[in-house]
Amino acid sequence: MLKTHTCGELRPEHAAQHVKLAGWVNRVRAQGGVVFIDLRDRWGITQATVDVQSAPEAHAAAEQIGREYVVQIEGIVRPRPEGMVNPNLPTGGIEVEVQRVRVLNAAKTPPFEVSAESKVDEALRLKYRYLDLRRQRMQRNLILRGMVTKAIRDYLYERGFIEIETPILFKTTPEGARDYLVPSRVHPGKFYALPQSPQQLKQLLMVAGYERYFQIARCFRDEDQRGDRQPEFTQLDMEMSFVEREDVLTLIEGLMIKLVEVAAPLTGCQLVTPTFPRLTLQEAMLKYGCDKPDLRYGLEIVDITDLAAQTGFKVFVENAAAGNPIRAIRIPGCGNYSRKQLDDLTELAKGAGGKGLAYIALESGESGQVKSPIGKFFTVEQMTALIERMEAQQGDLILISSDTHPVVCAVLDAVRREFGARLGLADPKKIAFCWIIDFPLFDWNADEQRWDPSHHLFTSPMTEDIPFLDSDPSKARGQQYDLACNGYEVAGGSIRIHDRALQEKVFGLIGLDVEDAKARFGHMLEAFEYGTPPHGGIAPGIDRLVMLLAGEPNIREVIAFPKSQQAADLMAGAPSEADAHQLTELHIRLAEEISHDGNNGSA
Repeated sequence: MLKTHTCGELRPEHAAQHVKLAGWVNRVRAQGGVVFIDLRDRWGITQATVDVQSAPEAHAAAEQIGREYVVQIEGIVRPRPEGMVNPNLPTGGIEVEVQRVRVLNAAKTPPFEVSAESKVDEALRLKYRYLDLRRQRMQRNLILRGMVTKAIRDYLYERGFIEIETPILFKTTPEGARDYLVPSRVHPGKFYALPQSPQQLKQLLMVAGYERYFQIARCFRDEDQRGDRQPEFTQLDMEMSFVEREDVLTLIEGLMIKLVEVAAPLTGCQLVTPTFPRLTLQEAMLKYGCDKPDLRYGLEIVDITDLAAQTGFKVFVENAAAGNPIRAIRIPGCGNYSRKQLDDLTELAKGAGGKGLAYIALESGESGQVKSPIGKFFTVEQMTALIERMEAQQGDLILISSDTHPVVCAVLDAVRREFGARLGLADPKKIAFCWIIDFPLFDWNADEQRWDPSHHLFTSPMTEDIPFLDSDPSKARGQQYDLACNGYEVAGGSIRIHDRALQEKVFGLIGLDVEDAKARFGHMLEAFEYGTPPHGGIAPGIDRLVMLLAGEPNIREVIAFPKSQQAADLMAGAPSEADAHQLTELHIRLAEEISHDGNNGSA
């Protein structure tokens, strides 16, 4: 080995030992006849000193090295002189008195600072990702990710699960997003699809009798990018036989608690509460405006429809008469907002799909006035009743939205998230989980005049709601459950359909005729005739979980080689063009080639 110890290993008890270290030059500085080298590897940093008097050849070599050079040093471990100990560095009690310096590889000046957490444009970071990954924060994140996946495996193996891999090349199936298609060379005109999830395969493993399966699965979805999405992502895919909803929820709660415990020493994260609240979808939408609420803070939404409908404000009266809600949120300490700040909040509401945002400001100070452009439409008694229901105090701001239910939810969700961040309530070190349950089994698709599954095709209805499939599908609830954390959905699952007749009935309700269902899912329908156990599962997203445990703003910070917001690999230049020979082998012609030669046939 070129090193006897890592750069984060040496302590005062190693004093007088002869050691070899190898790594990257984090910093180098010369003072008189001494060159100080901070040598770095992924375990830490060690300070080495090269004295011209005791090691002239090593000193001459040290004077030639620069940042990010890869070097090997040999020397003796010495306690640092009194007053020179660095308490902020694990190795800060020692230094290596260097006898030999060997340059293993020189380095160009990097395009950005590697040794410090300076702000760097993300496009530049992604282009030089191999340099970005040397930074301390990025190394911490990837180490954390490895710790999380190990903890997952340990937890599940202890509970009788078996890890099984499923194919990456599979059949295109509807999963809610576009598939990535892979053309087949040996089957002209036919395509594999990269899996959006191993949903069908894990259910078939239950048919096969494995009972407790999991996989750290790579999944692929061709959808628009955002901070918590990537074209390819990693999820903990798992399925269990002979379970009910409560079994799955209890298992996952234990796993999440364990993952926070594993991450805490590295990131300082902590659970807000070890118990995970369970909210129905309706309750979550009414209180928080979304199905993935952030419970690190309150700012709950309050329904004021009955009060506002009695005022003289026309918008409120007409909306209430039409059956639309009027809801409000109290923002503490913001009653003295300026007109510009209030106008900005109106623009926030419009960006969420609303037409505007009414406000009532309870100004602080001696006057303590109630300021509102709609105040003239309220009697004193009505205003007092509203303020009491909102539990507002002097200095608070009340923001009101009135529109259709989906719009009001979207607007007040946006407001709540904005002030959670603006008021510092969304502490990135706090982790708050909650379950969302009692989803509708179907959503009505007005354009297609049919029902769409709210989760996926294989979710089982609540047993007591099965009769509604014949009488009123809108009333059927699915045995679906989502796990939310800090305003993100981090896991989704359900108890599955395991009966062929029930599965075919659901196919029919969503518009799949018998032949189409057989073509797409014949293998599953046939499997259901060979003794299928009741089963259910869930799929936590590992990227999002690690992002939250690390306190990072997006999942690109916890993925080694992520794509950009435009789904591009800026380092390797992917996606890229394929050469003509490759396309010919795959029986593919590009649309522009067809238009050039005048052939309008299919590609």
